[in-house]
Amino acid sequence: MLSGLGVIVQAFLRWAETAKAADRAKAANALGRAYLRSTLAQEHHRAAALAMTHLLDDPSPLVRLALAEALADSIEAPRAIMLSLAEDQPEIACTVIARSPVLAEGDLVDLIGRGDSLTRGMIAARRALSRGAAAAIAEIGSENEVTILLENETASVTRISLRRIAERFGHHSDIRNLLLDRDGLPADARHMLVNQISAALANSGLMRAVLGPARIDQVTREAGEVAAVTIAGFVPTEEIPGLVEHLRAAACLTPAFLIHALCSGKVDFFAGAMVALSGLEDRRVRAILATGRMHAVRALFEASGLQRDIAVVFVEAVLLWRDAAATGAPNSISALLLNKFQRVDMLLSPVAELLGMIEKLHHLEMRLDARSYASEIALAA
Repeated sequence: MLSGLGVIVQAFLRWAETAKAADRAKAANALGRAYLRSTLAQEHHRAAALAMTHLLDDPSPLVRLALAEALADSIEAPRAIMLSLAEDQPEIACTVIARSPVLAEGDLVDLIGRGDSLTRGMIAARRALSRGAAAAIAEIGSENEVTILLENETASVTRISLRRIAERFGHHSDIRNLLLDRDGLPADARHMLVNQISAALANSGLMRAVLGPARIDQVTREAGEVAAVTIAGFVPTEEIPGLVEHLRAAACLTPAFLIHALCSGKVDFFAGAMVALSGLEDRRVRAILATGRMHAVRALFEASGLQRDIAVVFVEAVLLWRDAAATGAPNSISALLLNKFQRVDMLLSPVAELLGMIEKLHHLEMRLDARSYASEIALAA
């Protein structure tokens, strides 16, 4: 003999066998809303759950969509039913995937792995998307899906995921721009994207029409170096080792780059580079740079792989920075180095390329000073 619960479910099933799809859809929606009411008697609550489970097999998508609409926004919705609806036809699945708080991070990651592009796109657009789900999109999502993720301001995207996106889609201009607009983008990933921009410019028809191959290589190399030094100046202390290792792997830690960083005042980054190149402890390297005697500073640079002639220039730059820090003098380090080392006997020495970099930096400083002076005059006028 059927219990009261069984009678309720049986009556519903009999009615559903002959009712029209539109009527079944209305009943499904009403059933879902009734299930969520806290005032519903326990027996009726269980009956509603059983009836909704039966509706998962209803041949009409209108019925299943109506049920999804009723339950989509509630944390109290039955988990098993929501998981089934999340893998139904696209319109039904998207209703649940985009809205249901019942779907946990593991559910979303599983759907990302097994679902299609539409499923991943809807997950990427979910409000307050979790880190794990965002990481899954970053790892296997298409350009379109990753773009949706980056445009979702409520999604929790870690720095590791941002770096992975940069690795996969740094060549894609829209994604690149979205990444570069993020304050949380790791410095090494930012440098990676800047290199992608340089490569895109170097391969543009306009650049190839105006400049020869050798000149293009020189311009892009110098622009990349300036960008890297600028990034190094804003990198948080905890990110310095990662950026240094990234630049080291990319063969960017050249003497010319290092002297550019030092002359530009990127002292913390420069110290981090010396730690990586010399193999000494961070505290030891910083002590040598800050207060070490001239021979100790030169030994540090030679241990970092710099030739003695080149190391001498770096030693002088460090000593000049110490004086500037102690006196607060705004003197240009690059200008002082040129006055000391730019001699005829240096033109064919290993120092020549280094001095060329210092001279370019000095010219850039002069131009910036001139612009600043002109702006002040214009404001005064």
